[in-house]
Amino acid sequence: MKKILIIQNKRIGDVLISSVIANNYKAKYPDCIIHLMAYDFTHGVIQNNPNIDKIISINEKELKKISNLLRIISAVRKEQYDIIFDPYSKLQSRLICKFGDAKQTVGHKSRKKIGNLGYYTHPVGILESKTHICGKAIEDRIHLLKQVDTFEDINFEPKIFLTAEEMQFRVPQKYQDKKIIMLGVLGSQPQKSMPYEYVAQIVDFIAETFDCYLLFNYAPNQKEEADKIYNLCQNKSNIILDVYAPSIRDFAVLMNQCAVLVSNEGGTVHIAKALNKPTFTIFSPYINKDDWSSFEDGKFHKSVHLLDFLPNAISELTYEQNKEIEKNPRAMYMKLTPEMIIPELDSFLKEHLK
Repeated sequence: MKKILIIQNKRIGDVLISSVIANNYKAKYPDCIIHLMAYDFTHGVIQNNPNIDKIISINEKELKKISNLLRIISAVRKEQYDIIFDPYSKLQSRLICKFGDAKQTVGHKSRKKIGNLGYYTHPVGILESKTHICGKAIEDRIHLLKQVDTFEDINFEPKIFLTAEEMQFRVPQKYQDKKIIMLGVLGSQPQKSMPYEYVAQIVDFIAETFDCYLLFNYAPNQKEEADKIYNLCQNKSNIILDVYAPSIRDFAVLMNQCAVLVSNEGGTVHIAKALNKPTFTIFSPYINKDDWSSFEDGKFHKSVHLLDFLPNAISELTYEQNKEIEKNPRAMYMKLTPEMIIPELDSFLKEHLK
């Protein structure tokens, strides 16, 4: 009976899509033990997953302290894992792999071409391009999985496993007479948030065109920014303000009651997809759409990116130039106007709000 550790010290969407490693390994070896190490604020997307036997909580800031990292490495050594998967390959997780005493360690080679430095027994190159509708981010994780064994029937789709009680949740009675659109009005980071004035124009279009409720979603620390968007909106009558999901798990439960998600790209999009809800995603210009546009068929899951409309807006960039756009993408974001987005959004919503 093998014992597996998956380390995913990154954000919510990354943790959710890394669970496909656990899902597929457990499907082939039901008796194996799988632990997943993740930041404390991400646990909501992997709770109740029957393929994960234990969630190991780590704190993002605390992990960067040498004393805490050494303590975690010691704990990992005591567990005597057979395999450690490291999908994100940050310095801290690489050190855990190098000194964690597992029989096999699998992770990505450094993008900076400094060599493997003995972090992994199985160093793997990141795929150059996607070959599957699941998107390259998921493919990269399945590629890691295939380094240690043969898996013939791969399930590429991450899943959120709600409890029976969570499935029974209902929004207040006064909001049950119309369909609800969940709106991800802000990205997980400022760089993933489209200009507020554009968001307000899109919200106004939806409110004026479709007879439905609009539910703003944002992180607790983003309320002030969400209020700025709300105040820019001209049509506020059907915007729900008294229903809110304070945690990522609460969001999943609430999203399960909504008809569709319209959102900036981020973890909430992956959650909606894992709940089999239709999604319309607006990508930041600095994001490589092929990496994260999972299961995009243009109908059930649809997305827009600046390059879809202006293919030459961003030329081949150096790593440094791309980082500059990432720091301040507004100039590029302003080129992706509501006039471009709304016709695509209109056809999507007409299909899914019948």
